[in-house]
Amino acid sequence: MQSYYDLLQVEISCSPEDLRRAFRRRAKELHPDLTSAAESVEKMRLLIQAYRTLSDPILREDYDRRHAVHAGKVRFDYREFLRQRGNDLASQAKLVFFDLLHNSSEDALALYNRVSLAHGFWLQDYLDREDFMDCAFLLAEEFERRDQLESAYDLLVRIAQLERERPYFRHFFEEVTARLRSIVCFRMPVTRQSKEVLSRLDELISLRFTRKDTAFFLKKAAELHLENDNTADAAECLRRGLELDQKLSGHKKLQQKISGWA
Repeated sequence: MQSYYDLLQVEISCSPEDLRRAFRRRAKELHPDLTSAAESVEKMRLLIQAYRTLSDPILREDYDRRHAVHAGKVRFDYREFLRQRGNDLASQAKLVFFDLLHNSSEDALALYNRVSLAHGFWLQDYLDREDFMDCAFLLAEEFERRDQLESAYDLLVRIAQLERERPYFRHFFEEVTARLRSIVCFRMPVTRQSKEVLSRLDELISLRFTRKDTAFFLKKAAELHLENDNTADAAECLRRGLELDQKLSGHKKLQQKISGWA
């Protein structure tokens, strides 16, 4: 019988952050809304039970005691195995993903940047589709925290492109959209040139997000065009936005500005 640690695919010494990330990843794989497997409901129930138990320090201690789990138990060191295969790019891609899942983000980013510079490395070439999407999201989170917004944006956009081809994130995809909205509409305009931001907004608009999200991106593009005295482009973006969402927040005030500058 699988232990709770094996079910969540974490080490015995895993941290609360490891558990949270592992649960999110495993939930995507097992959630009954995402698979037609007959046993998925039972597997999801066991996964939730495992996560709740190991997330609670008291319940976890009791579980470890009852099941004779010891952190010192000898186990195959998968990370060390990958680390020693430094010339194998597939192993290094897996090591980046492993470190992100096990609260070693600094090591993951250092390895990712080092291999990318040395080999023109593209993560998607060495991970399967779903692992790449999960890994790319975790990498994007770390890049965003460090204000490396272009790197975060590029990874999130690739996720969006893959999601449009064949859904995987599904209801989790809202977080991808929210991060892209935050990066391009609020963070980049503060420190980046408007031309650079507008090119990314154009890309997002073309990616067929929801009508409401696309309308929001168009409104932001209209605001930036107006700041650059491009009233015709601003008016056209706002018109397209309102076609998608007639209740677009702030559109009346923006219309008045456009009319006043025309």
